[in-house]
Amino acid sequence: MPANVLDLETPCLLLDEARFRANVARMKAHLSELGVAFRPHLKTAKSLDVARIAMTSPAGPATVSTLREAEYFAAGGVRDVIYAVGIAPAKLARVSAIRATGSDLAVILDSIEQADAVAAHAARTGDAIPALIEIDANGHRSGVAPDDAATLVAIGRRLVAGGASLRGVLLHAGDSYALNDPATIADAAEAERVAAVTAANALRAAGLPCPVVSVGSTPTARYARDLTGVTEVRAGVFMFGDLYQAGVSSVDVGDIALSVLATVIGHQKAKGWIIVDAGWMALSRDRGTAKQAVDQGYGLVCDLAGQPYPDLIVADANQEHGIVALRKGSNAGLPDLPIGARIRILTNHACATGAQYDRYHVLDGAGAVSAVWPRINGWESLIPSDRSPASPMS
Repeated sequence: MPANVLDLETPCLLLDEARFRANVARMKAHLSELGVAFRPHLKTAKSLDVARIAMTSPAGPATVSTLREAEYFAAGGVRDVIYAVGIAPAKLARVSAIRATGSDLAVILDSIEQADAVAAHAARTGDAIPALIEIDANGHRSGVAPDDAATLVAIGRRLVAGGASLRGVLLHAGDSYALNDPATIADAAEAERVAAVTAANALRAAGLPCPVVSVGSTPTARYARDLTGVTEVRAGVFMFGDLYQAGVSSVDVGDIALSVLATVIGHQKAKGWIIVDAGWMALSRDRGTAKQAVDQGYGLVCDLAGQPYPDLIVADANQEHGIVALRKGSNAGLPDLPIGARIRILTNHACATGAQYDRYHVLDGAGAVSAVWPRINGWESLIPSDRSPASPMS
């Protein structure tokens, strides 16, 4: 394993371990003060090495966004997992196969049709898959309106009557990603809490169980002031941070732990360009900061110590070429970066950037590579095809 970043092939993914650990410790301390459990979302990390630091125990709890993640973490000993994407009936057999390995994997849903499928699966296989009802906190994406008690109760009763397990309610305050003021985000966190508690109370008033009240997004998790009635918080991208999260004040640029190492491969001096070997395949096509107050292009350019050069961004990108230039209107000078020089690039979206790589090169406090942590990608099953997918959990 190379110990010096200058010996790494580029582009590659770097993880500043000190920043990562500090981000996790800060979130755990904040949620502990608020008296709620932490269920880290591992969709960004996709790594057991990261998960074991982020989780509160080797067995979890944890959140995933793909069943491949669920399989991978289950194989690594994680036992308490929520698959936080609305369940498709065709995936229930795969859920049971994962549960048969010892993982208490729960699903989410927001319709009678999904509840029917989960109940029918329980009757057919004997596996009472736990389900949480997804609540629409703010019109962002999926879920039942928190004040639609009739639909909530109908879904809950269908699950219970069909032999499935109603575990609770789950919300994601997605609209918080459009905010950038801590006070406004705190208000969004309170609205998320009220929506969750309203939905949970509707189920309980109908005599239905609701042991779990799960909320979470990185912005609301950071700025929540009161979580009375909530049992757990899910958040994930805060561990690494990215430029989009910095733009909504969820992290500081100095907290961003994930970067892409790139090499200078050319210059276009008349245009004020430096060409590097990290294009949109290495950085991702995400341009989320274009709608924010500060447009970071495809990434913010840093030296090898992780310190940003003044106003230097990846202004444009082709598949394998990044075009580094000064931000429009800048009075800064273009740094002297000869061919062969190395830079680090902070990117817009940690999830999308990470998806291009199968490992993290972990940096210690001196900037040396101290470890390599594997990560997974994709959606296909890791469980051998000869395993019976409908086997109930023993």
